[in-house]
Amino acid sequence: MKQGWRQRLAERRIRPGDGRPLPRFRWWQLFSRSLFLLNTPAADYAVDVRHGGDGRDGEVRARLYRDGLQQALSKMPAHFPVEGGVIEVEAGGFGMKRCHFVTTDGAERLLTPHPASAQGRRARLEQTRPGLSRSIAVVSTALVLIGVTCALLQLIDPISQIPPIREAFGSFESPLRLPLWANISLGVVTVLGSTERALRLRSSWLDSIAN
Repeated sequence: MKQGWRQRLAERRIRPGDGRPLPRFRWWQLFSRSLFLLNTPAADYAVDVRHGGDGRDGEVRARLYRDGLQQALSKMPAHFPVEGGVIEVEAGGFGMKRCHFVTTDGAERLLTPHPASAQGRRARLEQTRPGLSRSIAVVSTALVLIGVTCALLQLIDPISQIPPIREAFGSFESPLRLPLWANISLGVVTVLGSTERALRLRSSWLDSIAN
């Protein structure tokens, strides 16, 4: 029931497309654009997301193309009803969180990323160099865990000094006090880790905290 309510709300955000053709993917759009493809017996679909937002209002929208022509667009999260199911699209602070085709019987699969996109290049690395891909995935998750843990330890300290909180729970003195340059470096590597996870559409609540 909850999922149905969310889907109905998302479908109300859908607006008709203008019928223009799908723009070609350019190399300089590597990290600013995500393009996913779905081939079905009924039609060929594409989902195009510009992470910088639309020029007129800055809103990040998903655009659905059917057989190369724009059929619909929607704010995030987007649910596009198509033959045999629905395409669910969601973006996060570091890129895409979800772009899946969910069939009417509940089965789901990830749309195929365009080979020239960052997601497509990351998927190709996973196929051609699985060992290296797994190592990168482990390192990126570790970087996010370390970054979030260090940030929380330093954040809890000043919060615990607020009088009502200190009286109710006591104060907490963080064992970790990093200089400014170390905090900046930690933030950079955490962003890199979350970005790599987003390329695999593996973002979670952990990356939301990092954001």
